[in-house]
Amino acid sequence: MSYSSVQWPPELSEEQRNALIVLATTYSLSHSLLYLPQLESPPFAPTSAIHAPFSLLPTPFPRFLFERAKRLQNLYNVLYARVALDVEFLDRVMGAEIGVGKVDSFTRDIWTGWKQARDEGFTQPLHLGIFRSDYLLHLPPGASTPGLKQVEFNTISSSFGALSEQVAKLHRHLVQATGYYGVSPILKAANIPPNSALSGIVQGLIEGHKAAGDLTAAILFVVLDGERNIFDQRLLEYELLERAGIKVVRQSMKQLKTSATLEGKERRLRIKTNTIDTLASVIYFRATYAPNVDLQTRDEVETRILLERSFAIKCPSLQLQLAGGKRVQQELTAPGVLEHFLPDHFPSDLTEIRDSWMTMWSLDAPSLPDFPSTSGFERARQYHPNLVLKPQREGGGNNIYKTSIPPFLDTLPEEEREAWIAMELIQPPQDVHNWLVRAGGANDGAHLANIVSELGVYGWALFGEGREVQEKEVGWLLRTKGKESDEGGIAVGYSVLDSVVLTD
Repeated sequence: MSYSSVQWPPELSEEQRNALIVLATTYSLSHSLLYLPQLESPPFAPTSAIHAPFSLLPTPFPRFLFERAKRLQNLYNVLYARVALDVEFLDRVMGAEIGVGKVDSFTRDIWTGWKQARDEGFTQPLHLGIFRSDYLLHLPPGASTPGLKQVEFNTISSSFGALSEQVAKLHRHLVQATGYYGVSPILKAANIPPNSALSGIVQGLIEGHKAAGDLTAAILFVVLDGERNIFDQRLLEYELLERAGIKVVRQSMKQLKTSATLEGKERRLRIKTNTIDTLASVIYFRATYAPNVDLQTRDEVETRILLERSFAIKCPSLQLQLAGGKRVQQELTAPGVLEHFLPDHFPSDLTEIRDSWMTMWSLDAPSLPDFPSTSGFERARQYHPNLVLKPQREGGGNNIYKTSIPPFLDTLPEEEREAWIAMELIQPPQDVHNWLVRAGGANDGAHLANIVSELGVYGWALFGEGREVQEKEVGWLLRTKGKESDEGGIAVGYSVLDSVVLTD
């Protein structure tokens, strides 16, 4: 069945729907598809959990575009590894002297920390990236076949790999247990692709651990205080220990202020508390991506710089975190830039990458290629119903959309325009619905919503100067939200976890 002919969701009776909800929620609670509940004063140790939000049915997705997204991941892994190693490019685009860091304090802190560490001299030449490239289907008016367009490329804290694998297994379980009561011919196991995001991300961490050279060391997870998405992280931790015998130490930035020290000429990173005493091989950041959360104080910024100066392999390093900035995403669309970073790739590869991009520009651009007499700021005001404005932030809730753009531009100081990009809005297919299930709904069960679904593809890359990029595509995530919501983050409450059912 072709994607264009699918009406979604197929009709379920109330009895069938309720039976699926019971099966799905009990499966989720039995298989760590979990969140910690929102509590004003959480106990020091978790005493309860709720299932993560999920869709009752998988959502249709064209098979050829799903395969294209997976294929693109290998190209993007190499591209962003090379961007991270291009000091001159990152200084120009993101630096505090001539780039975005001049006007954006968070970017300035990251760049300044990197500059301090590189001026001192790195003892660790390797970098590890665990990436996720996010896409929407693009079906503008008049088009008969959707395209695949990139929303963003994440180089830090690419979360939900473990839970995305669990929700794909949930939907396969419902197919195997009920066949979804025969309500749709596409709802069969062969159309729900396997998802190995959990084991694939763990493999990337294992490769980094081995490359660091001390197999007795632990991997440091840098986490948020009060993290609700803890099970997504713990599943990675358990897999590392059970599969490779690698221990994990979890520390927040506040804890690391007193627990982290550097030893010897190589600046080996030691984590020491009353219960922990270990060297760290890899630092896996599931935090430090938002200035209002865990890099609020100078102490936290200085602790982040200390970690950067260490011999441990950073995932990501500060320069790789900078490479994931929205301004870098926009700069890559300029003529000749992609060829600069991927000169050894086929023209067809570069075309496929470019085809995944929407039109983007910087708000401080004095003119635009297609509008030479119009500045980027003026074009954003004129074209605002079809735009999103993005700052150099991760984690959801930071973007400015459509009719909110003109009043925002009225208050944006001219010197801060450089920190924002304008991106043409992706136009997802209309009238796709699904049943969304959130914990705490009591007898309300599932909510039928007109939806937009965002596909994320995971990959990892281990790389360094003069070394071939070792990389792999390792799984996927589908996040689904109600169409009325512009934002898409699960952790901030906009989306549910979903999986794909592939169509012809």
